[in-house]
Amino acid sequence: MTSSTGNSTSAAEARTASVVSHAISVLRCFSVDEPLQGVTEIAGRVGLHKSTVSRILATLEQENLVERDPQSRRFRLGLGLISVTGPLLADLDERRAAYPLLQELTEQTGETSALMLWGGNGTVCVEQIPSPQQIKHTTPLGTRFTTALSSSVQVFLAAQPPERVRALLLSGAIDHFAVTETGISAYLQLLGEVRAEGAAVNYGRTSVDEVGVATPVYDHRDELVAAVMIAAPRYRVTEEQVSHLVTACRAASTGVSRRLGAAVRSS
Repeated sequence: MTSSTGNSTSAAEARTASVVSHAISVLRCFSVDEPLQGVTEIAGRVGLHKSTVSRILATLEQENLVERDPQSRRFRLGLGLISVTGPLLADLDERRAAYPLLQELTEQTGETSALMLWGGNGTVCVEQIPSPQQIKHTTPLGTRFTTALSSSVQVFLAAQPPERVRALLLSGAIDHFAVTETGISAYLQLLGEVRAEGAAVNYGRTSVDEVGVATPVYDHRDELVAAVMIAAPRYRVTEEQVSHLVTACRAASTGVSRRLGAAVRSS
């Protein structure tokens, strides 16, 4: 027989877990495209009552995890999140190893370079060196990419078993325009080419104005741990020039891999 004390403890733990889950859902409503969110908008997205969302936001605001825009009175992510994520970013071996090589890559190509890690169902930008040019493509640190044709996503999925890729596409965790048997087969074939080439190219496939090139980074266990990416305006990169970006990106990722203790791979 279960005691009443045990039942009440389990119920309290379940409520606490639910509150934490709801708070995380609220934080995930904010994005680069929609940095400002109101209570009503958030409530609609997470499926909670507005009063519940208001209480969650009030608590998050007390901890500086969100802040209120003085003009619109809507909410945005707060600087308190930096104190939470800062230790993680500072402790990333991949980030430390990549930084000087990303600097060199941007100096060499004149385009934005970035380091991408896999976050379970998408890639996350953890470091970036912006292009010195006036027109450039950049993204805030922490931005997630879940589009199948994104160059960094291609790099990581090329290393996954086909059944895992298929499951991610069918579940919608990875967004693909053609989730049909024919579309999935074509995508798996594309990933095979990425695996063979050791590089992925997104020439205006996810955004007509942008070109993305990504190459894999390996550690001392010969495991894929990151991807180096170059992002550039499409008007500045002809299809012929893509090969030069691929070569530069591959050299940078090889250098990062070497700094992480990986054996040197031939191109």
